[in-house]
Amino acid sequence: MCCAECSARYFTIDQNIQFVTVFSFLYLIHRSKLQRCSSSARAQDLIAGGTESSSATVDWAIAELLRKPEVFAKVTEELDRVVGRGRWVTEKDIPSLPYIDAIMKETMRMHPVAPMLAPRLSREDTSVDGYDIPAGTRVLVGVWSIGRDPKLWDAPEEFMPERFIGSKIDVKGQDFELLPFGSGRRMCPGYSLGLRVIQVSLANLLHGFAWRLPDGMTKEQLSMEEIFGLSTPRKFPLEVVVEPKLPADLYVSAC
Repeated sequence: MCCAECSARYFTIDQNIQFVTVFSFLYLIHRSKLQRCSSSARAQDLIAGGTESSSATVDWAIAELLRKPEVFAKVTEELDRVVGRGRWVTEKDIPSLPYIDAIMKETMRMHPVAPMLAPRLSREDTSVDGYDIPAGTRVLVGVWSIGRDPKLWDAPEEFMPERFIGSKIDVKGQDFELLPFGSGRRMCPGYSLGLRVIQVSLANLLHGFAWRLPDGMTKEQLSMEEIFGLSTPRKFPLEVVVEPKLPADLYVSAC
């Protein structure tokens, strides 16, 4: 699951977009548009932007599942039924795992990695909810608040993946109730890759291991506090007990 082959497979999902992004970065360095002394820092930002967001989403998803044993049981049943206990989950399985997709969307609704989208500039005078916004105003879209708005969502503080089963709401920027990657021309260029990485990673972690809280800790004691900033990671690291549940040879071949 952590092998170079898997990494290469993830890369090919959105290969064209990712290649253009990396090529443009290298071209700017070549044309001296970027100082060489800062190129390593910028490269680090590119890598961090594509890894922290995915890992934080998976982290929140597992935390929410630990608080909802009935949801954990449903996703385990789906994985056992579709994939079985004899192999790992692959990308080809994802279309047949709608509950995994629903868990991912519900996690992104409640815990968007970026609580506010990248700044926008209003193109014309407008009025929103009684507030006048003149042209040229810098606008920040609060996706964290949108995801918990009771006018848009039933029981917004409840983790309910079922709300997305049979729903046409998606995370690709066309449904303004759910904008974890933004929308329009400034939407995250790697969203397709990010979706697949999150889906496959989460599915394999749930499929390959049994998860439980440490002895003596109840689900009510599991902290769900977050650090509110440019991103919203957990305030306290998630501590769990993990046990393998697939045949031992699968873990050896995955390394």
